[in-house]
Amino acid sequence: MSYQIQKHESQQIRYGERMSPSERRSLWVSRVFIWITMIVVIFPALWIVMSSFSAGDSFFLASLFPKKLSAEHYVDLFRETNFVQWVWNSLKLCLIVAVIQLILTSLAAYAFARMRFTGRKYGLMSLLVLQVFPNSMAVAGYYILIYKFGLVDSSLALIFVLAGGSAFNIWLLKSYIDGIPVELDEAALVDGANRFQVFYKVVLPLAMPQLAVLFLFSFIATYSEYVITSIFLQTPGKMTLALGLQSFISDQFAAHWTMFSAAAVISSLPIMVVFMCLQRFIQNGLVAGGVKG
Repeated sequence: MSYQIQKHESQQIRYGERMSPSERRSLWVSRVFIWITMIVVIFPALWIVMSSFSAGDSFFLASLFPKKLSAEHYVDLFRETNFVQWVWNSLKLCLIVAVIQLILTSLAAYAFARMRFTGRKYGLMSLLVLQVFPNSMAVAGYYILIYKFGLVDSSLALIFVLAGGSAFNIWLLKSYIDGIPVELDEAALVDGANRFQVFYKVVLPLAMPQLAVLFLFSFIATYSEYVITSIFLQTPGKMTLALGLQSFISDQFAAHWTMFSAAAVISSLPIMVVFMCLQRFIQNGLVAGGVKG
């Protein structure tokens, strides 16, 4: 083991001797840039964590580390609010929407990647156009549909709206499927499989890394969605996490910023758990998605 370490260090020394002064300067500049970027990214998160452990309701601390650490905001969060109910509502909504959106996205991406049909070209162009417009532009239309058909507090209607598919996800999965050899489909068809069997027995298993990435994208987008959810849901018992967190800071004269910080810290845990569970697939999916297509 020591021999291998010495061999590795000697190789690094020889590599460093071959580097020119300009290459060394570029290496150090890139390192400094990475360090600065890491500090910029980590500092706001650290500020939120420290704020959640500080006393009072003030969000602006005299120093990054408070003089006295207290967990009272975490205790009050579970004791005085419906935080657990908000998290449960959000997780149910996110899981259902992500699964439905994944089914619709995979079917659409496979059709655009493997099948030749009338309007295919214009369908792909339409997907590109749809990516330009944000979902918030349809708020007026949602208001009309809600009050015309009585869809206030309808979780089912909200699920259908949020699970309507993502043009970006369809393009991303289509480019991944384009990288899968068509000969695999042809071999399965020769063996007697139909198109649907080729889809879920050949293509889907090979596209599993990209599907994990799309599932994470859909889950995070639904988990943090506020505008559309605030239109559909009005009852406190059906509020999602985003709506519940907004209630902490809605009153400018009684904004509970430290409790909001505690809720934000705990709210990030489900996303971290999902990301860690899918990390192996996500890494492969992002790399392959950036190379193929």
